Amino acid sequence: MRSRLARMSDSIPSSTAVLLGAQRFEPTLSAAVKEAGVKGNIAIVTAGWQEREEEDEELSRDLSGRTVNLNLYKRGEQLFREDREFARAHKERQNVLRSLQDVYRLRLDHALEAEREVRESKQPEGIRDEVEQACIDAIRDLDAWHLYQCARVRAEFNEKWKPLHRPAIARHRGDLIEALSDCGAVAIAGGHVAVLVNRLLLFGLETLIGARTLFAWSAGAMAVSQRVVLFHDDPPQGRGASEVLDAGLGLVPNLVVFPEPERRLKLDDLPSVHLTARRFAPSRCIAFPARSSVVIQNGRVVRTNGVVNLSSTPSASSLHAGDSLPQ
Repeated sequence: MRSRLARMSDSIPSSTAVLLGAQRFEPTLSAAVKEAGVKGNIAIVTAGWQEREEEDEELSRDLSGRTVNLNLYKRGEQLFREDREFARAHKERQNVLRSLQDVYRLRLDHALEAEREVRESKQPEGIRDEVEQACIDAIRDLDAWHLYQCARVRAEFNEKWKPLHRPAIARHRGDLIEALSDCGAVAIAGGHVAVLVNRLLLFGLETLIGARTLFAWSAGAMAVSQRVVLFHDDPPQGRGASEVLDAGLGLVPNLVVFPEPERRLKLDDLPSVHLTARRFAPSRCIAFPARSSVVIQNGRVVRTNGVVNLSSTPSASSLHAGDSLPQ
């Protein structure tokens, strides 16, 4: 198995990630796979679809049947049935993380409202700009606090329970290593982003991908980034607000991913766009409409197509081939 994987990896560019626009109505994955010259099968992750995880016929057909579904959602459910003690501890941890999200969201609502009121106030421009920057700094500090708290909870859980060393998880990881042995790429689909991140981290998939080319779209693209940001400028109820969910896998650092802007972003609302860019700087905030893509290799942008840069100023440059993502 090792020699076969080594031969396959020799033909695959290392640390290559291809982020794509949504695939449901205008699929571009097969063309991207062909362009990348992927050899062997393609491991697919559809855990974000939850109970529909194995309904991958269309995705498999688009990839000429070269797919191996890693079934991370199903494996997670099996794991929780096999290891009841771990399942209870994992559920308790998730409850703590949800409580942290609730508290953070409450504080964030006030911080965003304060920024909006200051921005729209009729104070002298110099004073208003200074106070607005202070408001943005407070939002950034709050985002950082939330990420720190989530990381602390996860670290304490991992230290106590050592998930990857538990027999049931180790057995599933062995199965995953075998499933990946003939795969030259991993493709991570969308769906429920929190569930997707949970299952990816549960089995430590970020440590198993290795040199394989990574394809990801929608929630999948969010999950492989450094931090996952939930967003909707015009939700069915209430005022829209972007909120940090948690850290992602960090396979694509310093890029904040905003899928399907056609449905969820008001790109003509320049104050909101500028706030988003300033809030998450120095990371680049990139929206992925249908048929768009970014190819990143070793931290450098190799190719872009149709993505939208959320900039802090109208004159800020977009994302171009040759750009290095900030460290």
